[in-house]
Amino acid sequence: MQVKLLAHTPNPDALVAAAARVCYSPLGGDEIMENFKEGEAESLVKKLMSMGHQSPLEHIAFTFAIDGVSRALSHQLVRHRIGASYSQKSQRYVKEKGANAQFVIPPTIAERPELKAKFEQACADIMDVYDALAAEVPAEDARYILPNANVTNLVVTMNARSLLHFFELRCCQRAQWEIRDLAEKMLSLVRDVAPVLFKKAGPTCRTLGICFEDQYSCGRCKDVRSRA
Repeated sequence: MQVKLLAHTPNPDALVAAAARVCYSPLGGDEIMENFKEGEAESLVKKLMSMGHQSPLEHIAFTFAIDGVSRALSHQLVRHRIGASYSQKSQRYVKEKGANAQFVIPPTIAERPELKAKFEQACADIMDVYDALAAEVPAEDARYILPNANVTNLVVTMNARSLLHFFELRCCQRAQWEIRDLAEKMLSLVRDVAPVLFKKAGPTCRTLGICFEDQYSCGRCKDVRSRA
């Protein structure tokens, strides 16, 4: 899995602060941005986050290149629709590479040689059939046989508010390992460019001190909170 931050709204922390301040100021947003005193924007963003006033966060966006993830992950990822946009490698227009096709192997399978061998053989057999089908029918029909393990690439854009919600759900220990790994990589990247906004981002046990998983909880809420 490779995750890169392709682009983001410039000065995200300050812009969020300016968007919030404009609601209570006779000045325009540009004047507010220009006249922030040192530490003022940071202080305002912290106050917004503590109050749960998150609508100003919708003004800033982050675009990621996500490569080498499974179709299983992408099916989970695109369920996050509000404040998010996706472009994904199409199996309709891009034929898979036959014997050179790539697959994501879950760690529980990869760590057991006998299961890994069976998994890889099954994928190879599927690709043999796919190649035979793709030679006779359109790729859009041949793709029906492809597994969730097939590697895919995406470009993803989310606003900051949507990202915070995404991190609450997908940084959680209950999230599947692959999308949790993705979420943690994305969080690391946005913290570099918007450290105030995302300082306390993560699962709800970190952000709210609450676990909503009920009987499915990992039971590590206090431990996660202590490392926040």
